[in-house]
Parts: sequence; C-alpha cells; structure tokens
Amino acid sequence: MANSTPEPSDDPRVEVRRSGRRRSTVTAYREGGRTVVLIPARFTRSQEQEWVQRMLDRLSAQERRRRPGDEELLTRALTLNERYLRGLATPAGVTWVQNQNTRWGSCTPADRSIRLSTRLLGMPSWVLDYVLLHELAHLIQPGHGPDFWSLLDSYPRTERARGFLEGFSAARDLPVDDDPPGSTSDGETPADRAEHGDTETDEEVDVSEASPASQMS
Repeated sequence: MANSTPEPSDDPRVEVRRSGRRRSTVTAYREGGRTVVLIPARFTRSQEQEWVQRMLDRLSAQERRRRPGDEELLTRALTLNERYLRGLATPAGVTWVQNQNTRWGSCTPADRSIRLSTRLLGMPSWVLDYVLLHELAHLIQPGHGPDFWSLLDSYPRTERARGFLEGFSAARDLPVDDDPPGSTSDGETPADRAEHGDTETDEEVDVSEASPASQMS
C-alpha cells in the first residue's frame, strides 16, 4: 500500500491527503460533509494552501452548474423532448424531491409531472439528461418493454448513463481505502473513481500545465 497521509487543514470540513504515488495531479471530491483534496506528497505548505483553495473554487463552480432549479429542469426536459422524442412527451412540470431513495426519477402520466431524486444533484449533465429522458419516455410508454427502450435509442449516452448509475449505486456499498491493491498510478481504484464520481463529478488538475508560479518545484 502506498503512503497516503491525511494532513490537518485550517478548515475542519477539508481533508488534505498526500500521496507518494501522486506526481503531477491534484484531485478534489466531496465525501459526506467534507471535501477531500489529494495532492502530491512533495507539495510545500504554500503549494498545498494554493491548490486547496483553487480546487474548492473549481468544485463550487462545478456544483453550481450541476444544480439546476425546477424551471431549468423543465426547460431542459422540453429541449430533450424535442431533440430525442420528436416532441411527443411534453411535461407539465419537473421538480426535485428528497423522498426517492430507491428510484432516480418518477412520473405521473395523468398530470404529466416528473420528479427527480435529489441524489442526482452534482452528477454529470449527461446522466441527468438520461434520467429526464427516461421519465419523459414513460409519458409515452408506461412499461419497460421493447417499445419503451426504442424511444431511448436516439440518445447516444443511454448505456453509459445506465452503467454510471449502476456503478454509483454499487460503489456506495464499498469501503473506501487509501491506495489499496489494484490502485491506479495515482493510488485510486476504479471503485474509488465511481464512488467519488471521477467521471465529470470531481475535479482533477494537472499541475504541470498550471502557471509557472503554481508549478511544482
């Protein structure tokens, strides 16, 4: 197991982890109520402070982009309906709900309303679009038969989004360890990357491509 040493932070909501395997990248992700920032072990204290703040800013900006309000959700659903469903599934409204712990979304064909689980907040936009399309398709076909899935054939990321959601759900039941066997070159396993949403849901920066003042020595 490679060294991955948690560092104390001025902010108790931030945990900095140094790794000897990490050479030229900095990664940050949310974990419960904390933000974890992974940095190379050889970073100086000033570099650590600079990159922690930089990654916090990037995560916040990313999350603002990925937390659309109900009106934005409806606009997004209308666009998807026209683009992929030939305008056959116009919803009356789309809202976030907190009481869907086993489903990503639901709909009521009678009033053409769609509800999305708040567990989707912060996920990649193409995953959110898939769940919206899934529920829109149910306004046309209530079941999950061949006719239903054929409606989603035109969306190019259907299978990728389904795999992402399945992997995300599975990863929630897995323990997260630092640099366990099977790790990548940065000391993270595929399960870690699913857990942390590495595919467009965390932030990773190659510090070698940063400005000269911010580069590693």
